[in-house]
Amino acid sequence: MVMDARTLHTYLERIYNLLHRELRHSGSESGLQPTQLEALHYLSICNRYSNTPKGVTEYLGQTKGTVSQTLKVLERKEFLVKEVDKEDRRVIHLKITAKGKGALEKSVPAANFIRACQSLDAKTRQQLAGNLKTLLGSILQAGGSKSFGVCRTCRYNRDDGDGNFFCELVRAPLTRADVQLICREHVDAA
Repeated sequence: MVMDARTLHTYLERIYNLLHRELRHSGSESGLQPTQLEALHYLSICNRYSNTPKGVTEYLGQTKGTVSQTLKVLERKEFLVKEVDKEDRRVIHLKITAKGKGALEKSVPAANFIRACQSLDAKTRQQLAGNLKTLLGSILQAGGSKSFGVCRTCRYNRDDGDGNFFCELVRAPLTRADVQLICREHVDAA
């Protein structure tokens, strides 16, 4: 069977709707809306150069106003705190609190999604991840969007081979933990 774009879109849309519905349900336990959980999830996987309101806005593809309101709610409910950058006082960093991490762990990924993934054998999961990564790359390229890739795959990342990493873009050392996180400045090394 040949898959056309409409069929793939239908499958992905249905998957998104199911995941979004479960996010609404699981987030309600913590008093969070899906967009608020999505913002927390992004902040849990991004690096220190991307944990800003602008980073959240770009990643979620939401308006500045929507993200601003989302962040205000998360801060008011003590799921995140804002910190002024020590070097550039104009920059605000968003840090997830222990309460935010707890809510995120209960909600993302959704329990049904975890069970569905566990029902697939390892080879199928690996193939699916590879295919989704390829599709994501194609969509990003077609739309001219930022990749938000993992630092270790970025052309700016330098590994000296001894476990020391350096970002050529921001001219700063990176830790092993840093290179496992996503960055809004990511440019694929390939």
